[in-house]
Amino acid sequence: MKITFLGTGTSQGIPVIGCKHPVCLSDNPKDKRLRVSVLIEWNDFAYVIDCGPDFRQQMLNCGCEKINGILFTHEHADHVAGIDDIRPLCYMNGDMQIYAHERVIESIKNRFAYIFVKENKYPGSPTIITNSIENKPFNLSGMDVIPINADHYFVQVYGYRFNNFAYLTDIKTVDDQELEKLKNLKVLVLNALRIEPHISHLNLDEALAFVEKVKPEKAYFTHISHLLGFHDEVEKTLPQNVHLAYDGLQLDI
Repeated sequence: MKITFLGTGTSQGIPVIGCKHPVCLSDNPKDKRLRVSVLIEWNDFAYVIDCGPDFRQQMLNCGCEKINGILFTHEHADHVAGIDDIRPLCYMNGDMQIYAHERVIESIKNRFAYIFVKENKYPGSPTIITNSIENKPFNLSGMDVIPINADHYFVQVYGYRFNNFAYLTDIKTVDDQELEKLKNLKVLVLNALRIEPHISHLNLDEALAFVEKVKPEKAYFTHISHLLGFHDEVEKTLPQNVHLAYDGLQLDI
């Protein structure tokens, strides 16, 4: 299984528009972060988790010409706003399968109503097949996927486990029964927004405590804001098995 980090930034990305913070002015490519998303590939199959406003650029950056579907964590704009940019993939490969909580599907239908109309659909708009996810395992192209239910302040979110890899972003709290689903991981991906506490995201200390509790072989932090600090400087402070992810990073698991 190959993992490609398409984006590792928070909702505003890095650099933030008009921001003069030193991290936003950094020349280090690892300090430039598109909105959070990841590509997961096995055999001849490819799935993306979340489709934010940088989706077009992310597909161009990774050279991806076909994906079998998109899984969504939740309905916030930095995770769904790129849906219209799946059009070329639909033209080349047919209808796009999407997988999400029923609430998220309804939000997407409301936001992109023109895609889902049954009559007089605008020519050229993508065609999407919706798949509602409950909090129980489901199969994607021969792979059993386990949802991880979590809270993003008062918003429910799903993380996903693929074999011994798990991806959780935009989480603040996870119940103990859901933590049981994260045992014996080789790689855990987890959000770590900044140094200071945040109402709906893990900060760095909370993310490190989460890793210590779950005990994966390795952990990578994502959904990072400029307020976390410079990539290279923060990386030096982390435990040996914990790293900051960066755009374009690839892992073989």
